[in-house]
Amino acid sequence: MRPIPIITALITVAILFLLVFQREALRDFVGLGNASEAVVSEGEPAPAERDPGTVARVEVTAMVSRAQDIDTGVIVRGETEAKRAVTLVSETSGRVAVQPSAKGSEVAQGDVVCELDPGTREVSISQAEAQVAEAEKNLAAAEALSEDGFASETRVLSARAAYQSATAALEQAKSALDDTEIRAPFAGVIDGDVPEVGTLLQPGGTCARIVQLNPMKLIGYVPELDVARIEPGAQVGARLATGEQMIGTLTYVGRSADPVTRTFLVEAEVANDDLSIRSGQTVEMLIASAGRAAHLVPQSALTLNDAGDLGVRSVGDDDVTAFLPVEIVRDSTDGVWVAGLPDEVAVIVVGQDYVKDGVPLDVQYRESGS
Repeated sequence: MRPIPIITALITVAILFLLVFQREALRDFVGLGNASEAVVSEGEPAPAERDPGTVARVEVTAMVSRAQDIDTGVIVRGETEAKRAVTLVSETSGRVAVQPSAKGSEVAQGDVVCELDPGTREVSISQAEAQVAEAEKNLAAAEALSEDGFASETRVLSARAAYQSATAALEQAKSALDDTEIRAPFAGVIDGDVPEVGTLLQPGGTCARIVQLNPMKLIGYVPELDVARIEPGAQVGARLATGEQMIGTLTYVGRSADPVTRTFLVEAEVANDDLSIRSGQTVEMLIASAGRAAHLVPQSALTLNDAGDLGVRSVGDDDVTAFLPVEIVRDSTDGVWVAGLPDEVAVIVVGQDYVKDGVPLDVQYRESGS
Protein backbone atom coordinates (compact mmCIF):
# COMPACT_ATOMS: atom_id res chain seq x y z
CA MET A 1 0.00 0.00 0.00
CA ARG A 2 1.39 3.39 -1.01
CA PRO A 3 1.18 6.03 1.79
CA ILE A 4 1.73 9.10 -0.42
CA PRO A 5 -1.84 9.31 -1.88
CA ILE A 6 -3.32 8.83 1.57
CA ILE A 7 -1.17 11.61 3.04
CA THR A 8 -2.08 13.91 0.12
CA ALA A 9 -5.78 13.28 0.69
CA LEU A 10 -5.49 13.99 4.43
CA ILE A 11 -3.67 17.26 3.78
CA THR A 12 -6.35 18.33 1.25
CA VAL A 13 -9.15 17.56 3.72
CA ALA A 14 -7.38 19.54 6.45
CA ILE A 15 -6.94 22.57 4.18
CA LEU A 16 -10.62 22.51 3.11
CA PHE A 17 -11.69 22.22 6.75
CA LEU A 18 -9.62 25.30 7.68
CA LEU A 19 -10.92 27.32 4.72
CA VAL A 20 -14.57 26.49 5.31
CA PHE A 21 -15.01 26.12 9.06
CA GLN A 22 -12.01 27.96 10.53
CA ARG A 23 -11.68 30.85 8.09
CA GLU A 24 -11.40 33.60 10.74
CA ALA A 25 -8.83 31.68 12.76
CA LEU A 26 -6.79 31.13 9.61
CA ARG A 27 -6.93 34.86 8.75
CA ASP A 28 -5.77 35.74 12.27
CA PHE A 29 -2.95 33.19 11.97
CA VAL A 30 -1.59 34.78 8.80
CA GLY A 31 -2.13 38.37 10.10
CA LEU A 32 -5.05 39.54 7.90
CA GLY A 33 -7.76 39.76 10.58
CA ASN A 34 -7.82 43.58 10.94
CA ALA A 35 -6.58 44.54 7.50
CA SER A 36 -10.02 45.24 6.01
CA GLU A 37 -11.09 47.23 9.03
CA ALA A 38 -8.02 49.39 8.73
CA VAL A 39 -8.86 50.42 5.17
CA VAL A 40 -10.74 53.70 5.09
CA SER A 41 -11.50 55.71 1.99
CA GLU A 42 -9.46 58.81 1.59
CA GLY A 43 -11.32 61.82 2.86
CA GLU A 44 -14.04 59.72 4.56
CA PRO A 45 -14.24 59.97 8.31
CA ALA A 46 -13.72 56.89 10.38
CA PRO A 47 -16.86 55.16 11.69
CA ALA A 48 -16.24 56.54 15.12
CA GLU A 49 -16.08 60.06 13.66
CA ARG A 50 -19.44 59.92 11.71
CA ASP A 51 -22.47 61.78 13.06
CA PRO A 52 -24.93 59.12 14.29
CA GLY A 53 -27.88 61.53 13.71
CA THR A 54 -27.24 61.85 9.96
CA VAL A 55 -29.95 60.03 7.86
CA ALA A 56 -29.67 59.40 4.13
CA ARG A 57 -32.30 61.29 2.10
CA VAL A 58 -33.89 60.00 -1.08
CA GLU A 59 -33.76 62.25 -4.12
CA VAL A 60 -37.17 62.88 -5.72
CA THR A 61 -38.76 65.40 -8.07
CA ALA A 62 -41.99 67.15 -7.08
CA MET A 63 -44.37 69.73 -8.51
CA VAL A 64 -46.48 72.22 -6.58
CA SER A 65 -50.12 71.87 -7.60
CA ARG A 66 -52.97 74.24 -6.75
CA ALA A 67 -56.64 73.25 -6.88
CA GLN A 68 -58.78 74.56 -9.74
CA ASP A 69 -62.54 74.64 -10.21
CA ILE A 70 -63.50 72.48 -13.18
CA ASP A 71 -66.76 71.50 -14.81
CA THR A 72 -67.62 67.85 -14.40
CA GLY A 73 -70.10 65.62 -16.12
CA VAL A 74 -71.70 62.21 -15.98
CA ILE A 75 -71.39 60.02 -19.06
CA VAL A 76 -74.47 57.93 -19.87
CA ARG A 77 -75.04 55.55 -22.75
CA GLY A 78 -78.61 55.03 -23.90
CA GLU A 79 -80.88 55.41 -26.88
CA THR A 80 -83.26 57.80 -28.56
CA GLU A 81 -86.98 57.40 -28.10
CA ALA A 82 -90.03 59.17 -29.51
CA LYS A 83 -91.33 61.78 -27.10
CA ARG A 84 -94.87 60.46 -27.54
CA ALA A 85 -96.36 57.52 -29.39
CA VAL A 86 -99.99 56.43 -29.69
CA THR A 87 -101.91 53.83 -31.66
CA LEU A 88 -105.16 55.23 -33.06
CA VAL A 89 -108.06 52.78 -32.91
CA SER A 90 -111.65 52.98 -34.07
CA GLU A 91 -114.43 53.59 -31.55
CA THR A 92 -117.14 52.47 -33.93
CA SER A 93 -117.59 50.06 -36.81
CA GLY A 94 -117.41 51.11 -40.45
CA ARG A 95 -115.50 50.76 -43.67
CA VAL A 96 -112.62 53.07 -44.54
CA ALA A 97 -114.10 55.54 -47.01
CA VAL A 98 -111.04 57.72 -47.78
CA GLN A 99 -107.47 56.59 -48.31
CA PRO A 100 -105.61 57.34 -45.04
CA SER A 101 -102.37 59.29 -44.97
CA ALA A 102 -99.40 57.21 -46.13
CA LYS A 103 -97.03 55.74 -43.60
CA GLY A 104 -94.09 58.00 -42.91
CA SER A 105 -96.07 61.16 -43.67
CA GLU A 106 -96.33 64.02 -41.22
CA VAL A 107 -99.66 64.99 -39.68
CA ALA A 108 -100.66 68.01 -37.62
CA GLN A 109 -102.74 67.95 -34.49
CA GLY A 110 -106.40 67.41 -35.38
CA ASP A 111 -105.80 66.07 -38.90
CA VAL A 112 -108.09 63.23 -40.00
CA VAL A 113 -105.99 60.10 -40.34
CA CYS A 114 -108.75 57.57 -41.08
CA GLU A 115 -112.27 58.45 -42.28
CA LEU A 116 -115.00 55.80 -42.09
CA ASP A 117 -118.21 55.61 -44.11
CA PRO A 118 -120.86 57.44 -41.99
CA GLY A 119 -123.67 55.10 -43.13
CA THR A 120 -126.97 56.10 -41.59
CA ARG A 121 -125.42 58.28 -38.90
CA GLU A 122 -126.30 61.51 -40.74
CA VAL A 123 -129.93 60.36 -41.01
CA SER A 124 -129.90 59.63 -37.27
CA ILE A 125 -128.84 63.22 -36.63
CA SER A 126 -131.71 64.60 -38.73
CA GLN A 127 -134.15 62.37 -36.86
CA ALA A 128 -132.77 63.46 -33.51
CA GLU A 129 -133.01 67.13 -34.48
CA ALA A 130 -136.69 66.68 -35.40
CA GLN A 131 -137.39 65.03 -32.06
CA VAL A 132 -135.69 67.88 -30.26
CA ALA A 133 -137.82 70.43 -32.09
CA GLU A 134 -141.04 68.55 -31.27
CA ALA A 135 -140.09 68.13 -27.62
CA GLU A 136 -139.24 71.81 -27.39
CA LYS A 137 -142.68 72.83 -28.66
CA ASN A 138 -144.45 70.42 -26.30
CA LEU A 139 -142.50 71.82 -23.38
CA ALA A 140 -143.39 75.41 -24.31
CA ALA A 141 -147.09 74.51 -24.61
CA ALA A 142 -147.12 72.68 -21.29
CA GLU A 143 -145.47 75.62 -19.53
CA ALA A 144 -148.00 78.06 -21.06
CA LEU A 145 -151.00 75.95 -19.97
CA SER A 146 -149.51 75.54 -16.54
CA GLU A 147 -149.24 79.31 -16.11
CA ASP A 148 -152.94 79.66 -17.02
CA GLY A 149 -153.88 76.85 -14.67
CA PHE A 150 -154.94 74.41 -17.40
CA ALA A 151 -152.02 71.92 -17.02
CA SER A 152 -150.62 70.23 -13.98
CA GLU A 153 -147.05 70.51 -12.81
CA THR A 154 -146.58 66.81 -13.62
CA ARG A 155 -147.29 67.44 -17.30
CA VAL A 156 -144.69 70.17 -17.36
CA LEU A 157 -142.12 67.90 -15.78
CA SER A 158 -142.91 65.15 -18.28
CA ALA A 159 -142.52 67.55 -21.23
CA ARG A 160 -139.23 68.84 -19.86
CA ALA A 161 -137.90 65.29 -19.45
CA ALA A 162 -138.88 64.46 -23.04
CA TYR A 163 -137.05 67.53 -24.28
CA GLN A 164 -133.87 66.68 -22.35
CA SER A 165 -133.99 63.11 -23.62
CA ALA A 166 -134.31 64.30 -27.23
CA THR A 167 -131.39 66.67 -26.74
CA ALA A 168 -129.22 63.87 -25.36
CA ALA A 169 -130.12 61.65 -28.31
CA LEU A 170 -129.05 64.40 -30.69
CA GLU A 171 -125.66 64.74 -28.98
CA GLN A 172 -125.21 60.98 -29.08
CA ALA A 173 -125.96 60.92 -32.83
CA LYS A 174 -123.45 63.72 -33.47
CA SER A 175 -120.82 61.90 -31.41
CA ALA A 176 -121.41 58.72 -33.42
CA LEU A 177 -120.83 60.69 -36.61
CA ASP A 178 -117.67 62.26 -35.18
CA ASP A 179 -116.36 58.76 -34.38
CA THR A 180 -116.14 58.06 -38.10
CA GLU A 181 -113.26 60.56 -38.33
CA ILE A 182 -110.17 59.35 -36.46
CA ARG A 183 -107.95 62.38 -35.83
CA ALA A 184 -104.34 62.83 -34.74
CA PRO A 185 -104.12 63.88 -31.07
CA PHE A 186 -100.77 65.62 -31.64
CA ALA A 187 -98.39 66.50 -34.45
CA GLY A 188 -96.19 63.65 -35.50
CA VAL A 189 -95.31 61.06 -38.11
CA ILE A 190 -97.36 58.02 -39.14
CA ASP A 191 -95.25 55.01 -38.26
CA GLY A 192 -96.31 51.69 -39.77
CA ASP A 193 -99.02 50.46 -42.10
CA VAL A 194 -102.47 52.02 -42.49
CA PRO A 195 -105.69 50.26 -43.64
CA GLU A 196 -106.72 50.34 -47.30
CA VAL A 197 -109.94 51.86 -48.58
CA GLY A 198 -112.82 49.47 -47.97
CA THR A 199 -111.27 47.83 -44.93
CA LEU A 200 -113.90 47.17 -42.27
CA LEU A 201 -112.83 48.48 -38.89
CA GLN A 202 -114.50 47.21 -35.77
CA PRO A 203 -114.38 48.98 -32.40
CA GLY A 204 -110.77 48.65 -31.25
CA GLY A 205 -109.47 48.13 -34.79
CA THR A 206 -106.12 49.81 -35.58
CA CYS A 207 -106.11 52.87 -37.80
CA ALA A 208 -102.47 54.02 -37.52
CA ARG A 209 -99.59 54.57 -35.10
CA ILE A 210 -98.37 58.14 -34.65
CA VAL A 211 -95.04 59.06 -33.08
CA GLN A 212 -93.82 62.51 -32.08
CA LEU A 213 -90.15 62.93 -33.00
CA ASN A 214 -89.68 66.64 -32.31
CA PRO A 215 -88.39 67.12 -29.75
CA MET A 216 -86.62 63.77 -29.50
CA LYS A 217 -86.30 62.08 -26.14
CA LEU A 218 -83.00 60.56 -24.97
CA ILE A 219 -83.10 57.90 -22.27
CA GLY A 220 -80.32 56.25 -20.28
CA TYR A 221 -79.48 54.85 -16.86
CA VAL A 222 -77.16 56.51 -14.34
CA PRO A 223 -75.23 54.55 -11.65
CA GLU A 224 -76.28 55.20 -8.08
CA LEU A 225 -72.87 56.74 -7.31
CA ASP A 226 -73.49 59.54 -9.85
CA VAL A 227 -77.24 60.16 -9.62
CA ALA A 228 -76.86 62.65 -6.76
CA ARG A 229 -74.61 64.82 -8.95
CA ILE A 230 -77.26 65.63 -11.57
CA GLU A 231 -80.68 67.26 -11.52
CA PRO A 232 -83.40 68.24 -14.03
CA GLY A 233 -82.58 71.30 -16.08
CA ALA A 234 -78.91 70.42 -16.52
CA GLN A 235 -77.40 70.81 -19.97
CA VAL A 236 -76.86 67.59 -21.91
CA GLY A 237 -74.47 67.03 -24.77
CA ALA A 238 -75.33 64.03 -26.94
CA ARG A 239 -73.59 62.15 -29.72
CA LEU A 240 -75.13 59.50 -31.94
CA ALA A 241 -73.32 56.44 -33.22
CA THR A 242 -73.20 58.22 -36.61
CA GLY A 243 -71.15 61.04 -35.06
CA GLU A 244 -73.95 63.64 -35.11
CA GLN A 245 -73.84 65.87 -32.04
CA MET A 246 -76.56 67.92 -30.36
CA ILE A 247 -77.33 69.88 -27.18
CA GLY A 248 -80.40 69.34 -25.01
CA THR A 249 -81.79 69.59 -21.52
CA LEU A 250 -82.24 66.98 -18.81
CA THR A 251 -85.97 66.65 -18.10
CA TYR A 252 -86.27 63.74 -15.67
CA VAL A 253 -84.20 61.88 -13.08
CA GLY A 254 -85.68 58.68 -11.68
CA ARG A 255 -86.44 58.36 -7.99
CA SER A 256 -86.38 54.57 -7.76
CA ALA A 257 -83.58 52.29 -8.92
CA ASP A 258 -83.88 49.39 -11.29
CA PRO A 259 -84.05 46.32 -9.01
CA VAL A 260 -81.55 44.39 -11.14
CA THR A 261 -78.94 46.95 -12.22
CA ARG A 262 -79.36 49.45 -9.35
CA THR A 263 -79.33 52.31 -11.84
CA PHE A 264 -81.68 55.26 -12.25
CA LEU A 265 -83.58 56.26 -15.38
CA VAL A 266 -82.81 59.69 -16.82
CA GLU A 267 -84.48 61.45 -19.74
CA ALA A 268 -83.41 64.43 -21.85
CA GLU A 269 -84.87 66.28 -24.82
CA VAL A 270 -83.13 67.63 -27.91
CA ALA A 271 -84.48 69.54 -30.89
CA ASN A 272 -85.21 67.48 -34.00
CA ASP A 273 -86.71 70.00 -36.40
CA ASP A 274 -85.61 68.18 -39.54
CA LEU A 275 -86.55 64.76 -38.09
CA SER A 276 -83.07 63.48 -38.89
CA ILE A 277 -82.87 61.66 -35.53
CA ARG A 278 -84.77 58.39 -35.49
CA SER A 279 -86.23 56.61 -32.52
CA GLY A 280 -84.09 53.73 -31.23
CA GLN A 281 -80.66 55.05 -32.19
CA THR A 282 -77.71 54.53 -29.85
CA VAL A 283 -76.62 57.71 -28.10
CA GLU A 284 -73.93 58.78 -25.65
CA MET A 285 -74.86 61.60 -23.29
CA LEU A 286 -72.67 63.87 -21.19
CA ILE A 287 -74.79 65.38 -18.42
CA ALA A 288 -73.33 68.51 -16.83
CA SER A 289 -73.00 68.44 -13.05
CA ALA A 290 -71.83 70.88 -10.40
CA GLY A 291 -68.19 71.96 -10.68
CA ARG A 292 -65.65 70.86 -8.08
CA ALA A 293 -62.09 71.61 -7.03
CA ALA A 294 -59.49 69.29 -8.53
CA HIS A 295 -55.76 69.01 -9.27
CA LEU A 296 -54.23 68.24 -12.65
CA VAL A 297 -51.38 65.75 -12.10
CA PRO A 298 -49.46 63.45 -14.45
CA GLN A 299 -51.05 60.03 -14.68
CA SER A 300 -47.67 58.50 -13.86
CA ALA A 301 -47.78 60.22 -10.44
CA LEU A 302 -50.65 57.97 -9.32
CA THR A 303 -49.61 55.07 -7.12
CA LEU A 304 -50.99 52.59 -4.59
CA ASN A 305 -50.31 52.27 -0.89
CA ASP A 306 -49.95 48.99 0.98
CA ALA A 307 -53.73 48.82 1.44
CA GLY A 308 -54.33 49.14 -2.30
CA ASP A 309 -55.72 52.69 -2.15
CA LEU A 310 -55.15 54.92 -5.17
CA GLY A 311 -53.39 58.18 -4.44
CA VAL A 312 -50.25 60.26 -4.78
CA ARG A 313 -47.17 60.65 -2.62
CA SER A 314 -46.54 64.20 -1.51
CA VAL A 315 -43.85 66.19 0.26
CA GLY A 316 -45.07 66.60 3.81
CA ASP A 317 -43.81 68.57 6.77
CA ASP A 318 -40.00 68.50 7.26
CA ASP A 319 -39.62 67.15 3.72
CA VAL A 320 -40.82 63.63 4.47
CA THR A 321 -43.08 61.45 2.33
CA ALA A 322 -46.86 61.43 2.91
CA PHE A 323 -49.41 59.35 0.99
CA LEU A 324 -52.67 61.12 0.07
CA PRO A 325 -55.64 59.17 -1.36
CA VAL A 326 -57.38 60.71 -4.39
CA GLU A 327 -60.53 60.33 -6.48
CA ILE A 328 -60.22 60.47 -10.25
CA VAL A 329 -62.58 63.09 -11.67
CA ARG A 330 -61.75 62.79 -15.37
CA ASP A 331 -58.92 62.27 -17.82
CA SER A 332 -57.43 64.85 -20.13
CA THR A 333 -54.65 65.06 -22.70
CA ASP A 334 -52.44 66.88 -20.16
CA GLY A 335 -52.92 64.42 -17.31
CA VAL A 336 -55.63 63.34 -14.94
CA TRP A 337 -57.87 65.51 -12.76
CA VAL A 338 -58.08 64.24 -9.18
CA ALA A 339 -59.96 65.38 -6.09
CA GLY A 340 -59.38 64.83 -2.38
CA LEU A 341 -56.13 66.79 -2.04
CA PRO A 342 -55.49 70.01 -0.10
CA ASP A 343 -55.82 73.30 -1.97
CA GLU A 344 -52.04 73.38 -2.42
CA VAL A 345 -49.84 70.30 -2.34
CA ALA A 346 -46.38 69.23 -3.52
CA VAL A 347 -46.89 66.03 -5.49
CA ILE A 348 -43.93 63.73 -6.10
CA VAL A 349 -43.78 63.01 -9.82
CA VAL A 350 -40.42 61.20 -10.05
CA GLY A 351 -39.35 58.62 -7.49
CA GLN A 352 -42.73 58.19 -5.79
CA ASP A 353 -42.60 54.41 -6.18
CA TYR A 354 -39.34 54.14 -4.24
CA VAL A 355 -40.38 55.83 -1.00
CA LYS A 356 -42.89 55.18 1.75
CA ASP A 357 -44.52 57.35 4.40
CA GLY A 358 -42.05 59.09 6.68
CA VAL A 359 -39.00 58.70 4.42
CA PRO A 360 -36.79 61.85 4.42
CA LEU A 361 -36.55 63.48 1.01
CA ASP A 362 -34.09 65.52 -0.99
CA VAL A 363 -36.64 67.38 -3.14
CA GLN A 364 -36.12 69.07 -6.46
CA TYR A 365 -39.12 71.06 -7.72
CA ARG A 366 -40.27 71.56 -11.28
CA GLU A 367 -42.97 73.67 -12.87
CA SER A 368 -46.45 72.10 -12.83
CA GLY A 369 -46.80 72.38 -16.60
CA SER A 370 -43.45 70.80 -17.49
